[in-house]
Amino acid sequence: MNEFNEKVYKIVLSVPEGKVITYGQIATILGNRYFARRVGRALHNNPYKGIVPCHRVVFSDGSLASSFAFGGKDMQKAMLKQEGVSFVGDKVDINNCNFYT
Repeated sequence: MNEFNEKVYKIVLSVPEGKVITYGQIATILGNRYFARRVGRALHNNPYKGIVPCHRVVFSDGSLASSFAFGGKDMQKAMLKQEGVSFVGDKVDINNCNFYT
């Protein structure tokens, strides 16, 4: 496991139930806002399924990843709804559920 991925997982572990964070916000925390895709790759390869809540990471507009690694977009939405995350249509209500503001 590389250091970058471990830092991503640590940040995602800090996001509580009912909240989300964006790929870009994680990249910014790590020092380079342009690493959003790299963050996505790290989460797609998350070896800690069930521990690191990668389902809490969304795009900046609140949309979900169509290639969510653990069951697709519908599974990600169901997991977020179960935690109390609110949606506007198919997108997370980012204004009310964003952990990192």
